[in-house]
Amino acid sequence: MSQFQSIHRFLQRTAAFPNWLWGVFRAQLAGRARWKQILIIGIWTVGAFMSTSILVTLIYGVLPVPLTPLMVIRSVEQWADGKKAVMKKDWVSMDEISIHLAPAVMCAEDQLFMEHWGFDLEAIEKAIKHNKRSKRTHGASTISQQTAKNVFLWPHRSWLRKGLEIYFTGLIELIWTKRRIMTVYLNVVEFGPGIYGAEAAAQHFYRKPASKLTKYEAATLAAVLPNPRKYSVARPGQYVKRRKEWILRQMRMHGSGIYMDKAK
Repeated sequence: MSQFQSIHRFLQRTAAFPNWLWGVFRAQLAGRARWKQILIIGIWTVGAFMSTSILVTLIYGVLPVPLTPLMVIRSVEQWADGKKAVMKKDWVSMDEISIHLAPAVMCAEDQLFMEHWGFDLEAIEKAIKHNKRSKRTHGASTISQQTAKNVFLWPHRSWLRKGLEIYFTGLIELIWTKRRIMTVYLNVVEFGPGIYGAEAAAQHFYRKPASKLTKYEAATLAAVLPNPRKYSVARPGQYVKRRKEWILRQMRMHGSGIYMDKAK
C-alpha cells in the first residue's frame, strides 16, 4: 500500500468516526428505560467534556492560546456600553519576555508557584479564617488557578466555576510544565482594559517589547494584577506605588532563586 493510500484510508476512517460514535450512542439508548437513558446521556456528556478538555489542554501545551472567554466577555461588555471594543494581544515565548516579569508576578501573586501542585493549601486556610471575621474577603488563587480561569472559564464567581477551576487547575498542572503555565499566564492575563499579555502591555504602556522591560516596569505591571480594571499602570496611585516597592523588596529577598529564565 502506497503512502498516499494509507493517508487516504486514515482520512476516511477519521471522517467516519463521528457517525460511528453516534451509532454506538443510539444503540445504547435503544429500548432502555427512561432513567437508564438519562444516566447514559449523563455519562456520555461527562466523557465528551473530559475528552475535549484534555485534548484542548494538550493542544495549548504546545500552541499559543488564540482567545480566552475573558477576552470575549470584555469585548462584549465594551460594545454593550457603547464603547469601541479594544483587544490588544500578541503571543510571545518566555524567551521573548523580560526575565524580571515572571519573578515580579510570582512575588506579587504566588510565591510558592514553583513548589505547589496548583493549590496553596496554607493560603486557602488563612483566607477562609480571614473571610469569616472580615467583610473584606481575601482570595488565595495561585497562578495555576488564575491561568485555568483565564484560559478556560468565565470571570463571574459561582460554585460551578469553582469546581471547574479545580478540575482545569489539576489538568494543567498534570499536563503542562511550570514554565508553560507561566508562559500562558503572562500571555493571557489582563494588564488593563483590553490589554492582554506581556507583549501588548509593554508596547502599550512603555512603547517597547516585553523582552526589554526593566525590573521596575515589571514590578509595576505585577502591582496592578489584583484588579487591572481598577488600578492603572499608566497612572499608578499610592496603592500601586506601595505595592510595586513591596514587590521589588520581595524580589531582592528571594534573589536569583525565583528567576525562571532557565526553568524547564
